[in-house]
Amino acid sequence: MSTTPHIITHRPRRNRVNAWTRNLVREHTLSTHDLVWPLFVIDGKGEEESIPSMPGVLRGSIDKTIEKAKQARDLGIPALALFPVIDKGLKTPDGKEATNPDNLICRAIAEIKAAVPDIGLIADVALDPFTSHGHDGLVDDTGYILNDETVDILCQQALVQAQAGVDIIAPSDMMDGRVGAIRDTLDSHSLTRTSIMAYSAKYASAFYGPFRDAVQSGGLLKGDKKTYQMDPANSDEALREVALDIEEGADMVMVKPGLPYLDIIRRVKDEFCVPTFAYHVSGEYAMAKAAAANGWLDGDAIIMEMLLSFKRAGADGILTYAALDVAKTLNN
Repeated sequence: MSTTPHIITHRPRRNRVNAWTRNLVREHTLSTHDLVWPLFVIDGKGEEESIPSMPGVLRGSIDKTIEKAKQARDLGIPALALFPVIDKGLKTPDGKEATNPDNLICRAIAEIKAAVPDIGLIADVALDPFTSHGHDGLVDDTGYILNDETVDILCQQALVQAQAGVDIIAPSDMMDGRVGAIRDTLDSHSLTRTSIMAYSAKYASAFYGPFRDAVQSGGLLKGDKKTYQMDPANSDEALREVALDIEEGADMVMVKPGLPYLDIIRRVKDEFCVPTFAYHVSGEYAMAKAAAANGWLDGDAIIMEMLLSFKRAGADGILTYAALDVAKTLNN
């Protein structure tokens, strides 16, 4: 056997020896500026409700949500994404409460903006919190989701939210043509400064269950959402959806869910070079919390790793239910 020592020319481990060298050569970082905190708003005052399938996440009345907005601001979280939890008595087949300028979400927007004017607010545009059937749009007699008729209502919904003072409209319904129609509606009412963050590549995913628990729409849902949300098998289609939304006037685009669709985030960012967001959805969050509760994994560590993977894939920002805890960790 030869005694000649093998000469190793390249030793990448040299850059990993010390914490300072690891920090120096780190390619991607996660900061509080990357975070958007989704919050569930309920009616009443001084009210909070736990969500069993989302440990640590609470539905809160507007005053409680204002307290959270102040926490977010103080920790450097730039924006909140608001989702209303509507009283069952207000849910109808046509979701008309979504267009009421005095509905829960519009009141929440106005009151939060008045109390914490320097926090960004993002409002979801879709009918599922407001419909008695749990779908994002109007349903015909055969159970098919009507596209153009739904878009008309979404435009009205976006308008009342923008007039209430929201900063970013976020259509999550996946109806064809809704971004352009919403942009035209906002512009025609001199709301040209209101941005649109389009849920452009939103998949018909099994990871949304806890969210539907949170907004109390899951038990109402008749059928599934596969005729309007994307097939998880498709990747090229996501690029077509994103291209259409950009052409129609979207200022930012989103991929949802996040973790199982890192390849989509990467392709979207490489192809379009537009502000691209990932949604760390309820099922991803719940899995991490359940594993941590059972002592199987370090919950905080895996959530940080998940969020960093979104950044590595190309996401500019991340919607995550863990935003508050992550911000506290980053600030420390």
